[in-house]
This record gives sequence, C-alpha cells and structure tokens, in this order.
Amino acid sequence: MKKHDILNIEGKKVGDITLNEQIWGITPNDSVLYDALMKTRSALRQGTHDTKTRSEVSGGGRKPWRQKGTGRARQGSTRAAQWIKGGIVFGPHPRSYDKKQNKKERRLALKSALSYKELDNEITVVDSLNIESLKTKDMIKILSDLKVEGKTLIVTDELTDNLILATRNLENIVLLAADEINTYDIIAADKMLITSKAIERIEEVLV
Repeated sequence: MKKHDILNIEGKKVGDITLNEQIWGITPNDSVLYDALMKTRSALRQGTHDTKTRSEVSGGGRKPWRQKGTGRARQGSTRAAQWIKGGIVFGPHPRSYDKKQNKKERRLALKSALSYKELDNEITVVDSLNIESLKTKDMIKILSDLKVEGKTLIVTDELTDNLILATRNLENIVLLAADEINTYDIIAADKMLITSKAIERIEEVLV
C-alpha cells in the first residue's frame, strides 16, 4: 500500500496516510470507464430538438392539381417532403439520451478514475480545508502553497460556507463533498486536492 504525505494549507507535512489498494491501486478498466463517461455526457444532452413532419407543417390541405391529364407528376399535397416548406422526413424528435450502467460497473469506473489519479501522481492530501477566510485571493495563496495548478477537483469531508465562497469565483476549481464525487469530474480534473477525512469516507463506501 502506498503512503501519501498529509500537508497543511501552508504546504508543510504534518503526517502521512496509507491508501487502500482495493480502491487507489487497482488496474483501471478503460472500457467501463469509457461507458461511465459517455453515460454522464449523454445525460447532459437536453434532447429537446424537434422537426415538423408533413402532418405538422401549416398549409397543404388542397391537392395542387388534378390527378391526371396535366403531364406533371401526381401530387397529393404541397407539404410533402419534396416541396418547399414541406415536412421533414426522418428528422430529429424529442428523446432521452440517458444510458444505463449497473451499480458494479459504476463503482468500478469510480475506482478506475481514482486509480488513474494515483498512478499519475495527481493527488494532494491535506489535513483540513476548514479555512477562516472567505476571500478568493486567500484560496489562491493556499493552492499556490500546495503547488496545485490547472483544473483542480477539491474533495472535502465538509462543505463549509467559507470554502464555498472562497472557491466559487475560481473558474478552474470544482468543489465537491466526499459523497458527491463522480467519475466524470475526477477524470476532467488535472489535479485532485482531497482531505484525509474525505479519503476515509470514500474508502468506507467503496471497499
């Protein structure tokens, strides 16, 4: 089992923590991970697109000319698909893009995402994020002291008001509680800043 340094918000080591290999040390399953990411992205689609068929467009109630004797092709309506302002054939209609994935696969995908973060050394563990200041500039200093850069997922055991206010204006920061973590946000982040208590909560659920 691999040990991680536990830092305080000033970037100084205050202890260490051993990560559970059943979660952070598994061989990632790319197929299940891909399915989980596609499930999340598909659920973001509204599916409200719609086109009108020939029965829905206005007009076209009268037969444009008689059936025979004109030398032209027979037509029943000016709102058939081949006419200007006609209906659309095989166009999109409202639908749900939700995909299904069973519970075991979702758990495996989450473990795979966490393992990738560990394999790529993209995890920083802190003892606590119960900060006294709610200013954004103070949060920026904390991230600088911890040497955390790029798009960062912050996972904490408790979402305090100060932490929410200090991070909400930082466009590259995603703040989640330990019971809210998901595969998509983990993979999308460059770095993961997590409290030691949040790790314990995650391991209680996933082991």
